[in-house]
Amino acid sequence: MEIGLFSFGDVIPHPVTGQRVSHAERVRQLVRLGALAEEVGLDVFALGEHHRLDMVVSSPAVILSAVAARTERIRLSSATTLLNTLDPVRVYEDFATLDLVSGGRAEILAGRGSFTESWDLFGYDIRQYDALFAEKLDLFLKINANERVTWSGRFRPALEDAEVSPRAERPLPLWIGVGGTPQSAARAGALGLPMNIAILGGPERFPPFAAIHREAAAKAGKPRPKLALSTHGLLADDAATARDAFADAWGGLMRNGLRNRFPPREVPREYLDHEMGPKGAFLAGNAEDAIEKLRFYHRLFANDRFLVQFDWAGEPWEKVKRAVEILGTEVAPAVRSL
Repeated sequence: MEIGLFSFGDVIPHPVTGQRVSHAERVRQLVRLGALAEEVGLDVFALGEHHRLDMVVSSPAVILSAVAARTERIRLSSATTLLNTLDPVRVYEDFATLDLVSGGRAEILAGRGSFTESWDLFGYDIRQYDALFAEKLDLFLKINANERVTWSGRFRPALEDAEVSPRAERPLPLWIGVGGTPQSAARAGALGLPMNIAILGGPERFPPFAAIHREAAAKAGKPRPKLALSTHGLLADDAATARDAFADAWGGLMRNGLRNRFPPREVPREYLDHEMGPKGAFLAGNAEDAIEKLRFYHRLFANDRFLVQFDWAGEPWEKVKRAVEILGTEVAPAVRSL
């Protein structure tokens, strides 16, 4: 199993201390985080695309290119690329460029996203949510497989023997991000594409999506596609310290709310303790807790990859750094053979 990090690059003030960093410092942190991920032996570093002032990553490929210049081995991915409100030609060109810069390490995790800002920003009708994604995914797959593309659709001007450059040295690995929609899992499977499930609560309700994904692939005559899981958390040498810090950040974030995403709400500590426990969603505790949680996930999903975000809601850099070190040097070696 591959183990990696992802980040949304938020600049949300810490819910308890109120501390926050500038956009410039946050970008520098992300570059350091990617370099650290490789240093401790992790397999993947991924950045999520958002278009809002409290998150700095609107162009994952640009920041990942800076990470590429400081690393040699780790795979570099988006998490997620908002394909429904972007031009697939531009997406391919940006990530093909990253692939060339990094020596063949670029990947794309494409999805529809859970925020809405990009729809108005790029002039799309959110009522066409699924139709846009399906059409743009179709175009991207054609671009990914062919130097010249002839294509027509509803939402974008047609292409006639169009050259798309530069070219990655092989088709870019493309994963589909799914938050809990059976149709999305079935589409990814039917296309033979690997899938990432975001596990943010109640892990045991998600295995049916993995089954749908694999069954759709088998029905379409495709090989068994890979499956990744992603969630949030925090690790520390002392389990209680990690859980208290994560509960402060995550619970405080819920209490304060997040503009255009969810209203303020109180999250009981009992709920967070359950989700940080052996059968919950969050990877919070010490190395032994994390190893137990990842084995639990693998029993449920037989997943091929696991990604976690530690740097959420203003968590101080030193805590994030230690969590990454534990993940790479203690946890990953114990579960990679699963």
